[in-house]
Amino acid sequence: MTQATLEIEAFGSLAEIPARDWDACACPEAADGGRPLDPFTTHRFLNALEASGSVGTGTGWQPRYLAARQDGVLIGVAPLYAKGHSQGEYIFDHNWAHAYEQAGGRYYPKLQIAVPFTPATGRRFLARPGHEATAMGALIEGAIRIASDNRLSSVHATFCTEDEAIAGEVMGLMRRTTQQFHWENIGYNDFDAFLANLSSRKRKNIRKERATANAFGGEIVSLTGDAIRPEHWDSFWQFYQDTGARKWGTPYLTRRFFDIAHETMREDMLLVLAIREGRPVAGALNFIGRETLSGRYWGAVEDHPCLHFEACYYRAIDHAIAHGLKRVEAGAQGAHKLARGYMPVATHSLHWVADPGFARAVEQYLEAERSATDEEIEVLTSYGPFRKVTSED
Repeated sequence: MTQATLEIEAFGSLAEIPARDWDACACPEAADGGRPLDPFTTHRFLNALEASGSVGTGTGWQPRYLAARQDGVLIGVAPLYAKGHSQGEYIFDHNWAHAYEQAGGRYYPKLQIAVPFTPATGRRFLARPGHEATAMGALIEGAIRIASDNRLSSVHATFCTEDEAIAGEVMGLMRRTTQQFHWENIGYNDFDAFLANLSSRKRKNIRKERATANAFGGEIVSLTGDAIRPEHWDSFWQFYQDTGARKWGTPYLTRRFFDIAHETMREDMLLVLAIREGRPVAGALNFIGRETLSGRYWGAVEDHPCLHFEACYYRAIDHAIAHGLKRVEAGAQGAHKLARGYMPVATHSLHWVADPGFARAVEQYLEAERSATDEEIEVLTSYGPFRKVTSED
């Protein structure tokens, strides 16, 4: 029997990989025209980042998309980037970089398998059905080979699935566990059904917040598809710039990203706008997957009490319930989400470090961090807003 031949190639532009081929690996479930499980790893989303200049020369995110072929057939791809910093990742390794460079090493550039600026869980080793294990092994080997050949410090795959994290650990990578807040839909018929599961105090507080937000002096609208107009992005760009300047110093996305996304992805987006006197004054942008609504960006040019909670959290829950989505991922960090029904869950990443001594130190750190994260999730869960079930219930 002839042994299958595996080939790995890196591309500097997504335009070099046909969209149909990439999406056959990234979202095979959408071949029938339905929604992808993960809109962020589709060709159209990653291409919007690249074509808009949000990634590429001068951004610190230099594309090196990986493709694995078996006997000439594309079986797997991965969104790989050479990183000149640790910005826009949300799995923080700044301390690693500082320690490595203090010891005389050069941490950057490093390799990152990730969706830029997007702390949303999804597959990072994208494979045609039936080739998952082979493709993942080949893509990991390819990334490590590139790092080794170019004397790079490390390879990281962030916000991968738990299954990928377990498989990657078996393959010799280091597994990291961090934590986010997600809302889970257990089959609620409406928002009131969700509220009925909360403690009386939390239920009253959410109702009060929603009433306060909706009394801001205008209307709040939820828009998808063709209901989103090109001019809406002029307003949202103002919101995004304000938030980006305060959080990161410089916004990650360019203005052109929103124009390209409007052309290619408006069916995948939920834009919540607060409009007062005919002018949008605040907004939240979400991306819609087959099972998950992912909250990404919020901003405002006017300050109104509780409007952030309504636009980002409660309208997202409304949409998820109305469309039968399983969960809402509200992005990175934010313990304030707990009181609003978003519970702590583990998120996962994989890491490879070239220097053996530094790798041992990182592994020790990760072991301690995993234990602390597990404990934190347990404690936070005990403080959740849901009614405590007793034997009499």
